Amino acid sequence: MTSPILELVRLGPPPWPTLDPFLFCVHHLDRYPAGNDELGPDASLAGRNIGMDFEGIDGWRMYHGDVIPGFPRHPHRGFETVTLARRGFIDHSDSLGATARFGQGDAQWMTAGQGIVHCEMFPLLNSEVPNTAELFQIWLNLPAEDKLAEPHFAMFWSQKIPRVAHVDDAGKRTEVVTVAGSLAGEKPPSPPPSSWASRPEAEVAIWTIRMEAGAKWTLPAAGKGLNRALYFFDGETLTVAGQELPVGVRAQVKSDASLELVCGDEACEILLLQGRPIDEAVAHYGPFVMNTNEELRQAMRDYQRTEFGGWPWSSDGPVHERGAGRFAIHAGGERERPEDAADQ
Repeated sequence: MTSPILELVRLGPPPWPTLDPFLFCVHHLDRYPAGNDELGPDASLAGRNIGMDFEGIDGWRMYHGDVIPGFPRHPHRGFETVTLARRGFIDHSDSLGATARFGQGDAQWMTAGQGIVHCEMFPLLNSEVPNTAELFQIWLNLPAEDKLAEPHFAMFWSQKIPRVAHVDDAGKRTEVVTVAGSLAGEKPPSPPPSSWASRPEAEVAIWTIRMEAGAKWTLPAAGKGLNRALYFFDGETLTVAGQELPVGVRAQVKSDASLELVCGDEACEILLLQGRPIDEAVAHYGPFVMNTNEELRQAMRDYQRTEFGGWPWSSDGPVHERGAGRFAIHAGGERERPEDAADQ
């Protein structure tokens, strides 16, 4: 009997290897200290390569930020970003005039399409205690016909994202958070209209799976011919269809087979990325993902000429006031807060 596990790959440092239709996956975990008055770390930045701080000194990184950690303004074209803010907060601003603060289980789904400039800053809101930040950023490709779609961003507030719980016969719990792709009749918010994930036949799924030590759960079968990968990123051991895996591996598995997962002696966390491959040529250079090198050159020319609409903010990495709470203001001026979503 052939194994439903098609390939095992060690994860190593991020970004992690992905399968079509996904392009990029990174897991950020930073144990920031208490925040200062500027919402940056209340700690010395001496010895850090400010502007390119990725070394993880003392368990945290400034990334491209110089006062506040994060990623000041930068462009994208030709794909989508899906950001799962598991802990901490992210302040978003973009060239369309949209801005937001989200975190603590929220997700943001942004279609770059024909071009957008945005920033993602990590304000350290707690001034008395440490500010742990944890997030996934996932890049999802767009097919050629949608590469130049209108840019769009959507907020998936935590309370609108389904959490499907299962308790096995031994009383052990598994919880699946479904940002894309329905499970057990629970359907997450709709992805942006031009997304590959908006096509039912693509069967895109983005789930995080948390299992108690010793828990058993069966991953249901999906359609045939999908790329389906399990990223086992936290724990000790995980048994998949009878094969024990160490932490820090990606298991590509058959999409049309149900698989029993058994967590080892420590709690397990898994990221599932699934989707029908777009199966088109990919030309990738930095923040641009197109189908040909000439399209990449055109993207660079367009950005140099238009800056994808310009930058309406007073700094490259704006952040909101400490007490602003979680909110979003869309390009047309529409405002929303998590409590508004809870009432829908």
